Amino acid sequence: MYVGIDVGTSMVKAAVFDASGRQVAVESRPVALDIRDGFVEQDMDEVYAAVVEVLATLASGLTGPVELAGLTGQGDGVWLVDAQGRPVRPAISWMDGRAHELLDAWMASDVFGSVFRRTGSAMFPGCPGPVLAWLDRHEPKALDAATTALYCKDMVFQRLTGVRATDVSDASMPFLDPRTRTYDDETLARLGLSHRSGLLAPVADPVAVGETRGPGLPPGTRIADGPYDLPACALGAGVTRPGDGLLIVGTCLASLVATDVLDLEGGEPAGLHISTDRRGQWLRAMPAMVGTAALDWVLRTTGVRHEEVDALLDATPPGANGVRVLPYFAPSGERAPFVEPRLRAELTGVSLETTRGDLVRATCEGIAFAARHCLEAAGLTGDLAVCGGGTRSPAWLRLFADVLGRPLRVVEGEVGARGAVLAAAARFGVDLDVAEWTRPTAVVEPDSGRAEFYTRGYAAHLARLGEARGRARAEAAGGRAGAGAGAGWAGGAG
Repeated sequence: MYVGIDVGTSMVKAAVFDASGRQVAVESRPVALDIRDGFVEQDMDEVYAAVVEVLATLASGLTGPVELAGLTGQGDGVWLVDAQGRPVRPAISWMDGRAHELLDAWMASDVFGSVFRRTGSAMFPGCPGPVLAWLDRHEPKALDAATTALYCKDMVFQRLTGVRATDVSDASMPFLDPRTRTYDDETLARLGLSHRSGLLAPVADPVAVGETRGPGLPPGTRIADGPYDLPACALGAGVTRPGDGLLIVGTCLASLVATDVLDLEGGEPAGLHISTDRRGQWLRAMPAMVGTAALDWVLRTTGVRHEEVDALLDATPPGANGVRVLPYFAPSGERAPFVEPRLRAELTGVSLETTRGDLVRATCEGIAFAARHCLEAAGLTGDLAVCGGGTRSPAWLRLFADVLGRPLRVVEGEVGARGAVLAAAARFGVDLDVAEWTRPTAVVEPDSGRAEFYTRGYAAHLARLGEARGRARAEAAGGRAGAGAGAGWAGGAG
């Protein structure tokens, strides 16, 4: 038996696979997000307890010994712990927006662009650079009390094994030089964090390993830490050939393209270059802030149940009867394929004749347009795999195929957990049939007529987005000017 653990933003999951890659069992537990005034935090003890609970439940039903376990989880944010791996304060989520004013200032200077050219990572409010800089200014005692500023899965790994480490994928945002695969001192200096460099965990290349000390899995179980959820899903979906891509329709709408070319000079600074377990290969990632979370908000607001989505999509025509959604719902704005901390969602074309189906379809179309934008920016040229909770809707999958104008290789099950197992197997020298483990379960083909219709819709989406970005930049400039004049607008919870 092989166990994969995926510590997600709102759900902790653990899955058991047999030697052929067949998923034989899965356990999950929800974990809470504390969202208030632009702050988004999580209770580390609650997250760790959920991990232990799902592992203990799985272990009690195993029919054979555990060969190894792999760990993955949400990226970014800051998880401050002491020497024993215990929390110093609540974890700050990747969805957090408290550092947006700081990022505004960096974007108005040369800091933002210069960090991207050095690391290949475009910072956003919830990534460790801005969050640590914000804490250094507003909560220095929390940093003084901490031993390590970890990422989510690394916190869990230290509690399970006692090993303090991160991996090259998590370290990619935003402190790692992707050429040397080591922390970049110049980046730390530009962010004003040189005096906090000791908080960064040692980088295991490619992943750290240890043995569990309990509870959860049997003591002594071999376990590997990483990569984090985006590259783990790429491994679990078999996306390793340059040009091939993966779309993850989850809480975060993530677009990844495998590449063996590292270009840090061209194009708009956005997304990131994730270092992988294979030297000389990266994932060009465009992880948009909001995917299924945007649809969930619309469903809650309209009173539509998840099981009604497919019927509403089938009953509503492409174009949603003129309703349009720019799906930028995150409190911290957007980070891919551009960075606009003040960008917000927009709903237009609504009248008294608008139906719930129009609102749902317009939201699904807006998210699909955002996915196309991200995949084009990431350089997709080959096959495209798709996974995530959104793939449970057949009608939405067909819509994605039509908007993207290409076939979708659907990979079902706990893809991140599967990728974590494959990374652990490679690290421990266990030979698994990767092709069999990553075989797609279905292929969804686009409809040529609808694809042509959505090509025109995509152009209109980009035009509306350009106007919205202009308004967001004007607001940011006005906020900086007001602050300079002593207006005192802190913005959010700053």
